[in-house]
Amino acid sequence: MATQLEPATQTDEDAFRAEVQQFLADNFPDELKGTNNALSGVDGPTNETPAQKKWREAMGARGWGTPTWPKEYGGGGLSKAQAKILEQEMGKAGAYNPIGGMGVMMFGPTLLEYGSEEQKKEHIPPITRGEIRWCQGYSEPNAGSDLANLQTFAEDKGDHYLVNGQKTWTSGGQWADKCFAIVRTDKSDKHKGISFMLIDMDSPGVEVRPITMISGTSPFCETFFTDVKVPKDNLVGEEGQGWTIGKRLLQHERTNISGGGSLARLMGQSLGEIAKKYQPTGDDGELADAVLRDKIADFEIRWNSFLLTARRAVEESKAQGGVSEISSVLKKLGTKLSQERSELLIEIRGLQGLGWEGDGFRDSELEAVRGWLFGKATTIYGGSTEIQNNIIAKRVLGMLDHQ
Repeated sequence: MATQLEPATQTDEDAFRAEVQQFLADNFPDELKGTNNALSGVDGPTNETPAQKKWREAMGARGWGTPTWPKEYGGGGLSKAQAKILEQEMGKAGAYNPIGGMGVMMFGPTLLEYGSEEQKKEHIPPITRGEIRWCQGYSEPNAGSDLANLQTFAEDKGDHYLVNGQKTWTSGGQWADKCFAIVRTDKSDKHKGISFMLIDMDSPGVEVRPITMISGTSPFCETFFTDVKVPKDNLVGEEGQGWTIGKRLLQHERTNISGGGSLARLMGQSLGEIAKKYQPTGDDGELADAVLRDKIADFEIRWNSFLLTARRAVEESKAQGGVSEISSVLKKLGTKLSQERSELLIEIRGLQGLGWEGDGFRDSELEAVRGWLFGKATTIYGGSTEIQNNIIAKRVLGMLDHQ
């Protein structure tokens, strides 16, 4: 007769907390305290310092960068309770998760659900160790909001596909090792003719052209495929299943863009703490500008309420087997709030919040201006706000017939 597993006891949790504390004391470099994960964004190449490399390798060896992923593929294999303890202790230590990027946020969870055993064994371990960068091949010049209109074609050549076409807004394409892409394998059916496949970015015929943005960076690219050979083993799922797999991946993307994922970790100091460095304060140490004080308080209340709601929604979705259409609600609200925060930062800093270059500005001030400009794209990429409204109306509120 099988014995039912007992839930973790307080003693078990205390022991694990002590293990995490010792691990952080032994492996997290003090010089990295309070910094962020270079791999979590797509705004530049990854040039690791020795300390960053040491920290990434330590976390990767434990699988704690992807704490709840299966241990057999390099993940941590932790329970939700253990993962929460890990997050809490890293927060106390000022430590960041050095394992990130699109492989963690989008592709990995999708491959764990739809990939073959061979594909999981090949691609998941390097992601859990932070050894590889992935990019996304979705949008095309005539397939943005109407993504299913994509025309990049993968022709069956027997033992491989021959891919021809163009993708645009390929985030981090110039630095990526591999690309997960949706392509057309059948021209007779708009949705059922789409397949999901993996493309090596160093394959002959792949050309990447960065697009310069108003923020002064070039995280987005045009990507051209000219007679690119893709092995049949790189097809995820079956031919014609790409639209289903691709939509699932977008749910992971939207959850992370929303603030339920990466944005929440990047917010750093509260606006009130920043404001006291730039604005006059009264005898009580509080901001003297009552109007600005009210604006900040109002935002912080709404932002923290959103974060708590997002965390609860994500946990509920995972308990039911993964992400869901609620990701569209989170994406719509989270990106709008992040833009609002950037606007408030400009107001708080006054003239110091409008610098583009020069010795008169701190690095944090210049980064905030570029972040403010770059942030305008968040309500467009990953599915525009209008697209999210349609999904919410259709899939969450049931206001339209399902197609």
